[in-house]
Amino acid sequence: MNKNWIIGLATLLFVACVQKVPITNRKQVSLIPESELMGMSFTEYDKFLKANKVLPATDQNALLVQKVGKRIQAAVEAFMKEKGLSSRIEGYKWEFNTVDEPTVNAWCMPGGKVVVYTGLLPVTQDEASLAIVMGHEIAHAVARHGNERMSQQMAIQMGGTVLSVALQNKSQQAQNIFLQSYGIGSQLGVLKYSRTHETEADKMGLVFAAMAGYDPNSAIGFWERMAAASGGQKPPELLSTHPSDEKRINDLKAFMPEAMKYYKKSE
Repeated sequence: MNKNWIIGLATLLFVACVQKVPITNRKQVSLIPESELMGMSFTEYDKFLKANKVLPATDQNALLVQKVGKRIQAAVEAFMKEKGLSSRIEGYKWEFNTVDEPTVNAWCMPGGKVVVYTGLLPVTQDEASLAIVMGHEIAHAVARHGNERMSQQMAIQMGGTVLSVALQNKSQQAQNIFLQSYGIGSQLGVLKYSRTHETEADKMGLVFAAMAGYDPNSAIGFWERMAAASGGQKPPELLSTHPSDEKRINDLKAFMPEAMKYYKKSE
């Protein structure tokens, strides 16, 4: 086979995998079909729920998470429709569950599969702050940050030539990389996404929360409480993939005027 033809084909495939992230318009490369990740997500989500103590739907905390989640979902769907990007969340089967676990944590898998840990609620303290966190985690999924991270990890650990085979066979290594890429089971703040991804999710999450009727300024108080709760034990920003608390808060303040353009007070 002609070498130039192979290079040309590879270039075309690479270009086809380049997209722009909503709101920030950053170019990203996702090598894995999102439908494949959603299939893995639905399976792993069900396994997680069976292995953990999920609060009943009638529980007050579970009801709050459901309420906030549904409002963020509606905001995301409205934003994507308005921007002509509904295909980006095609196939989503939204779920919002609360797990009885003291860890300060929340996450969202591809396809809108969300979990909030009860340990997060004393830090969020109010509905608006919870919306900030859930908007942030959902933004990771909408921005396909996990796809980027998993694409990189699989290419490094397994080699591009076996990537598609590993996905089709649902190998244990592929499943492990999936869980690592989405930070399942890790605490909020543990290394799971890059600084770029975190900052991007902060901005997108503010917009989604604002559109859902929550004051985006609540983010400042939440991250100040997170900083206080850490007791200064976090590593310096240079050694972490997450922005420092101070930089994160400053970045949020800088983006706040843009987020406020989307703020619609709920009646």
